[in-house]
Formats: sequence, structure tokens, C-alpha cells
Amino acid sequence: MTGKNTALTQDEAITLSNKSNEEALPAGAGSSELRMWVRLLACAKIGEKQLRRRFEDEFQTTLPRFDVLAALHRAPEGLRMSALSRALLVSNGNVTLVVRQLQENGLVETHINPKDARSAIVSLTAAGKQRFMILAEAHHRWISEIFDGVSESDMDMLAQLLGRVRSELSGDH
Repeated sequence: MTGKNTALTQDEAITLSNKSNEEALPAGAGSSELRMWVRLLACAKIGEKQLRRRFEDEFQTTLPRFDVLAALHRAPEGLRMSALSRALLVSNGNVTLVVRQLQENGLVETHINPKDARSAIVSLTAAGKQRFMILAEAHHRWISEIFDGVSESDMDMLAQLLGRVRSELSGDH
């Protein structure tokens, strides 16, 4: 040892730390695509959390149950379980569990598919249709409250932009 002081000053340590952090950043960090993606996810998670809580607090039900009722409402003739899973972007197992719960509550019914006896068709019961209408009205009210501070023109613009993004993601362009 030469007796020379090898300790770093605080400024040197900060500079070295910043340099190593910069080097450790992955390609694309801070890009507009990544910022957009993170904001989309954050908005979706915040909104979904609020909806989940309100469905539970006000109706003792879940967002997935509402989603199944909504999908079946859009298909009055009913849906095969596999079509229902695809429509909701969830696994068959998840849909089966939710459908079973809704069936136990008398909100949906299943019938053997006349075109393929190996599959079942799920549809809303009269009680399910009535329950969905009540839940859908509350859902609409909550969504309106969530976006209360956003102007109509901003919502239209955002919906248009998100439509283009969805089209790009799904390859529909």
C-alpha cells in the first residue's frame, strides 16, 4: 500500500452509482411505448380494483361473475363453455368454476349442445337476466363516476386511440 487515501468522495460514489444504474437499464427503459404500457396497466388495475370492491360491497358478487353474465347477455342463444372462455380471455377451468357458482344461484343454466353432445351450452335464466340488468346499471353508474373528471372529447379521443392500439395488438389492421 502506498498510504494513498482510496476512499471515494460522496459525489464520486453517486456518479459511480448512477453510471452503474445506467449501464444496468434494459433496452427500451423509459421509452414512450413502455410508459404507455405501464399507464394503461395502472389505469386498468385501479379501475378494476374499484369495480371489484363495489360489486362485493354492494351486491356480494364478483367481477368475474358479472363478466360471465355480461357475455351471456350478449349471446341470448347461449354459448359453449369454450366460446365463453375465449370471449372472457380466461381458462376453461376459471369459467367452469364461475358458471357453477352462477348455476347454484339460479342465474345460468346449461343444456347439452344439440350439435355436439360432448359440450354444453350456457345461457342466462330469467333470474339471471334480471340480475344482470341490475348489475349492469350499477356498473355503468360506477364507470361514469370513474370518468367524471374526464371531458367527453378526451374520452372519445382516448377510445379512438385505444381502438387503434387494440387493432394493432390483435392484428386486425
